[in-house]
Amino acid sequence: MAATQVTDNPAHHRFEITADGELAGFVEYELSDGGIDLTHTVVRDEFEGKGVGGTLVKHALDAARDRGLRVTPTCSFVADYIERHPAYADLVA
Repeated sequence: MAATQVTDNPAHHRFEITADGELAGFVEYELSDGGIDLTHTVVRDEFEGKGVGGTLVKHALDAARDRGLRVTPTCSFVADYIERHPAYADLVA
């Protein structure tokens, strides 16, 4: 996988992942009092199957934990990730 970096873009309500400086995908969110709803995940076609989506969601969940936020996994990709990684189950609202 290319060198990736995940950043929070609060102006666009999403976490973004770049691969070698190119936008590879994002996970959109909605904040509420004490919670974050991860609503939609997008990975550009050329980055699918390379671990980009998992890296992105892991970062979003770690950020939620660091901020003390409860997670609503509206996005099916996020919900599936949490199911496969039960260490994040305690975050689910």
